[in-house]
Amino acid sequence: MRYWFPYPLLSLALLVLWLLINQSFAPGQIILGSILGISSAWVTVNLQPDKTRLKTVVRIFSLAGHVIIDIFRSNIAVMLVILRTRTQPANSGFVRIDISLKDENALALLACILTATPGTAWVEFDRQTGVLLLHILDLENSDDWAALIKSRYETPLKEIFE
Repeated sequence: MRYWFPYPLLSLALLVLWLLINQSFAPGQIILGSILGISSAWVTVNLQPDKTRLKTVVRIFSLAGHVIIDIFRSNIAVMLVILRTRTQPANSGFVRIDISLKDENALALLACILTATPGTAWVEFDRQTGVLLLHILDLENSDDWAALIKSRYETPLKEIFE
């Protein structure tokens, strides 16, 4: 039974959502919604990441504080870049950073942090070489950016996840 319905609550929720979106309880919509709900649940079985154990919980709060402060500062910096582009263009560019994180959840969290910070965008990560390609809106010194990301984000994520 678990093979056919790996996540019965997910399948049921997707069926209900399908019926609400279509605003119909016709038999055809129920059958189609059931097929979509069950097949979507089968797909999610393969998407489960490995279980991760957190090493230190206290470090999470300092990392969250750094992220909140950095997002606030980046919002101000992006606003200033946008306002000054009329007089001088932004000096955007790409930075390559060697990342030594191995845990998939730590990498995903690093991607979320960097993408949520205005003015930065996670472009590519090569697993074989461990090189992250990051786009910076206002790039002055790529070495400073690499050092900042390694010390402010990678080191705490290593302490938390590895």
